[in-house]
Amino acid sequence: MDGRGICGERIGTMEYEPPVGSLLLYKNQPAIVTAVTDKVEIRLAEDRAKRVRPKDVELLHPGPCRNLADLASPAGEVQTAWELLQGTSVGFREFVELVYDDWTPAAAWAGWQLLADGLYFTGNTAAVTAVPVDEVAKTRARRETQARAEQVWAAFVDRVRRGRTEPADAELLRDVEELAFGRAAGSRLLKELNQEPIPEKAHALLLKLGHWTEEVNPYPHRQGVAVTPPDLPVPPLPDEDRVDLTHLPALAIDDEGNRDPDDAVSADGDRLWVHVADVAALVAPDSALDLEARSRGASLYLPEGLVTMLPWAATERLGLGLADVSPALSFGFSLDQTGRPVDVEVVRSRVRVQRLTYAEADARLAEPPLAHIHRLVEPFRMARLYRGAIQLALPEVKIRVTDGDVVIRPLARLDSRDMVTDAMLAAGEAVGRYCRERGIAIPFAVQPAPQEVLAPQSLAEMYAFRRQMQPSRMVTAPGLHAGLGLEVYTRATSPLRRYVDLLVHQQLRAHVTGAPLLSLDAMMERLGAAEAVTGGIARTERMSNAHWTLVFLCRHPHWSGTAVVVDLRDRQQGTALIPSLGLEARLRLPMGVALDAEITVSCTSVDLPELAARFQLVR
Repeated sequence: MDGRGICGERIGTMEYEPPVGSLLLYKNQPAIVTAVTDKVEIRLAEDRAKRVRPKDVELLHPGPCRNLADLASPAGEVQTAWELLQGTSVGFREFVELVYDDWTPAAAWAGWQLLADGLYFTGNTAAVTAVPVDEVAKTRARRETQARAEQVWAAFVDRVRRGRTEPADAELLRDVEELAFGRAAGSRLLKELNQEPIPEKAHALLLKLGHWTEEVNPYPHRQGVAVTPPDLPVPPLPDEDRVDLTHLPALAIDDEGNRDPDDAVSADGDRLWVHVADVAALVAPDSALDLEARSRGASLYLPEGLVTMLPWAATERLGLGLADVSPALSFGFSLDQTGRPVDVEVVRSRVRVQRLTYAEADARLAEPPLAHIHRLVEPFRMARLYRGAIQLALPEVKIRVTDGDVVIRPLARLDSRDMVTDAMLAAGEAVGRYCRERGIAIPFAVQPAPQEVLAPQSLAEMYAFRRQMQPSRMVTAPGLHAGLGLEVYTRATSPLRRYVDLLVHQQLRAHVTGAPLLSLDAMMERLGAAEAVTGGIARTERMSNAHWTLVFLCRHPHWSGTAVVVDLRDRQQGTALIPSLGLEARLRLPMGVALDAEITVSCTSVDLPELAARFQLVR
């Protein structure tokens, strides 16, 4: 059948002017024709009037239809009609009359709704077909499942609104977690609650519901950094000649609890030796280990633990002092009368290393071999300072989380720490000069001089000076590193921890063994890949430290302590550093408070998702 009714009217797309009072379909909604001019004037629900083109409407019934409110669905024999129509097709009017035994506007509209529903019938105003039995069964089962899911969702949302969830709700909260971790752009639940779909709001909701505790640190996930060490095989050390330096007392000095010692220092007459874990002996350029390290950029140091750049087996084999004798790449050099490294040599070596903490080394600084090392390093330190090296003794802390307990310890200013820092910087300058003289392509660290050259003394001066300093950059040509007071410098003492250092070691090892060197372009490509991810590592470490500091404050709600005023540029508020927390705080200060004044502050509130804490002056 072609859709014509017994009176000859064509039901469907308009091919003639519809009579006034006829029932039309406009955007799947019913409409009544009120007039026909150059367009069709129709009345929609709620008495809304509209003028449309004939091709934009379909005729459902010629009328008369006076009021859309009269389109109440009549009782019909849907099941019977569905069974009768199996395997055949009929026109729309015949379909309506078969179901409702009537041809009225109300019956026509009810018939269209059956078609729109799609469970039993499919088609349009031209022809209608019964849906096969098996398809109806599938659709009904799917709808029942969907209805149950919607009931579950509605009950879940109701519980969330009341601030109570059940263990079974974990799966429904998954998209909120994904948003809080920065792995999703939105959340169905936050949309339902009319909350902004941002990680901070998701984090706050998860804390409010008790689904997350304050111990959940979202920032590694949010920055997209790896949170587990790589799981790759580590090859054995190659059987090769090494210079025996085990007769030189070598000391690996680091913070208490350090697990990846990769540098040590020793003295031999007037020569300083810096020994570094020979990582390039196991990690060849473009090997699986190299590609993995490059994709990570650096080891990730979090208060809750270490995520190594290389498999832990590499640290076990190469970490200095973890075995009786360790393989190393050793840099030997003297310092001339200007404090610059000279007579630099680079050798594959074997060293016997003793591990010390900074505190232990400081207590033995007047004893050999530390006294000898300190004496060799001191001219280098004085030369750096003479050339304008910046010393910023801003407060630093070490944050550790052990079994959920947050411990924040200020780092003491120790001579041993300065000595080790200068020994490693001297090695960096020595390697930089060595490579520059031999045309070995490596990344160099540079930093332009600040606009205002001065020697900051107080905390406030150091704070202001740090704000104007530009960050150091890794480049392919040697240049000034103003902050360190060095004419040439590269990072070469932490290849277990930083890919840039490993890249330097790979070039040095190739040079020493006579293997082909990486070209400048190849080195730049590797450097760019590593630097693309190291920013995320730095942000993760910074934000994770802030997170755990705020967790500490949450657990000590009445915390108070000493702060030092470092900025007063805002009349309403000032900035203070809290040395015991390593935290910077903005707070209201009374008139007359001077820079570098020590004040007592207390924490008044903590907003963990926003990484914010408020402090006030204790009068």
